Amino acid sequence: MFPTVIRRPALLIGAAMLAAAGAPIAAQSAAPFFTATLASPAAEARFAAGGVVWRCEGTECRAARITARPLRVCTGLHREAGAITNFSAGGSALSAEELARCNR
Repeated sequence: MFPTVIRRPALLIGAAMLAAAGAPIAAQSAAPFFTATLASPAAEARFAAGGVVWRCEGTECRAARITARPLRVCTGLHREAGAITNFSAGGSALSAEELARCNR
């Protein structure tokens, strides 16, 4: 229907637009939202706790974003992995008071 000369640029532009639109989503899902430092190394490298799947290397753990409140996620991790010395969500660390509540 359209000459090849017209179709190719349109296809390239459409492909570029789709790639650009998908890039922020891919970047968000690749970066961990929750990070935690455990008092002692996790027993398993990958496990579910607090409604999210955690990946740990030694005492450093990370997980993707979910809609639950950070303190709730921290409490779930504490139940599964033990004492937590540092916990952050989206780059914001829990306060000392919140961390104490998490470790109860």
